[in-house]
Amino acid sequence: MNEADLRKDAMEIFLASIRAVDPIIAVKEHVSLEGDILRVGTNSYGLSNYDGIYVIGCGKAAAPMGRALEDILGDRLDGGAINVKYGHITPLKIIKVNEAGHPIPDDAGVEGTREILNILDGLGERDLVLSVISGGGSALLSIPKDGISLEEEQRITKMLLDCGASIDEMNTLRKHISGVKGGELARVAYPATVISLILSDVVGDRMDVIASGPTVPDESTYKDCMRIIDKYDLKLPVSAMDKIKRGVEGLVDETPKRDNKIFDRTYNIIVGKNMMALKAAERKAKEYGYNTLILSSSIEGETRDVAFVHAAIAKEIRASGNPIEAPACIISGGETTVTIKGDGKGGRNQEFVLASAMKIDGMEDVVILSGGTDGSDGPTDATGAIADGSSIDRGNKKNLDSIKYLQDNDSYHFFESLGDLIKTGPTNTNVMDVRLLLVG
Repeated sequence: MNEADLRKDAMEIFLASIRAVDPIIAVKEHVSLEGDILRVGTNSYGLSNYDGIYVIGCGKAAAPMGRALEDILGDRLDGGAINVKYGHITPLKIIKVNEAGHPIPDDAGVEGTREILNILDGLGERDLVLSVISGGGSALLSIPKDGISLEEEQRITKMLLDCGASIDEMNTLRKHISGVKGGELARVAYPATVISLILSDVVGDRMDVIASGPTVPDESTYKDCMRIIDKYDLKLPVSAMDKIKRGVEGLVDETPKRDNKIFDRTYNIIVGKNMMALKAAERKAKEYGYNTLILSSSIEGETRDVAFVHAAIAKEIRASGNPIEAPACIISGGETTVTIKGDGKGGRNQEFVLASAMKIDGMEDVVILSGGTDGSDGPTDATGAIADGSSIDRGNKKNLDSIKYLQDNDSYHFFESLGDLIKTGPTNTNVMDVRLLLVG
């Protein structure tokens, strides 16, 4: 089994993991219509009890999730609007699709969010709202409040992306400067019944963190925001800083908490998550004859550190046959972070592979792949990259200094030169990342 075979297998295993978290399938596995009864998870809803049925939502997978609801409910739907990342579209008949900016919010996202709020405004107890939520929603569902401008929200988002804050930390701050995140969307919809179908893109599948939990009770506080600001020494715009300080002093209302009556009419359910993708990868790897091990779907931390651990496992398999014997496929998921210090181009998956490649340099029959299940990695058109024990040497022959590229956070151009970027295009799903280590 040589590197070419391992590379081919790694790509097929990765693509199998993406297919397993198709949003249309995920929604239909949890939602069905039997006569007049809509079943969602373990709950049932008699549609004759509602005068209007609407679909709203946000995220990279919102369009196919909306497509699934159109397939199920057909002309029973009275309308809807969803915000998706540019290019992440699926043709819909009833629900309006608004394309907007991600990971930095933009004017299109604000306008699309206003359309969603217009649908919710004035709904009553005899209205039903189906909300489709997936990763990316924090940027795509955007209404700054309390004197905070869109430009200031954009600056804050960029600060959080650059400093290496975790998704939990990022969303804690974003929830407290927004008019729709952290349960606020459920507040606007009340007293309508709200059912949120959620595709998880966060470690631990915490619904209050996914897309900043627009229909979920918020567990975070203004005091948490202040701790994050101090931890990363963030210099927030005056308007946002003033709001958070007033929140700490109790002069501004907190985001809706668990005991708020608005959640008496809200039901949130996760329909897809990272572990589903990892198990699909494991099944495909076993088909190809590999011994398999899923490390975790909850791996966080600095991307380079996680990469060094995976490379060390490859060396251990080769040296001792632990934790599993070759041919081996080690699978992991979750979402790492990159502390940006250079001015290059890349993403956490590409940087993971570059850091790993440097540690497996010279090893035979070892391949490492990492990719985002959404089809994009950072602000690039690649979803990730693939490397083997010869990648660094091939780079050297092209005068590519791997150390310098890593220091500059420029993994994209390193792998572009080698032809080892993975480009799937938008997959219309999003359940974090899938990492594969194959040892022949």
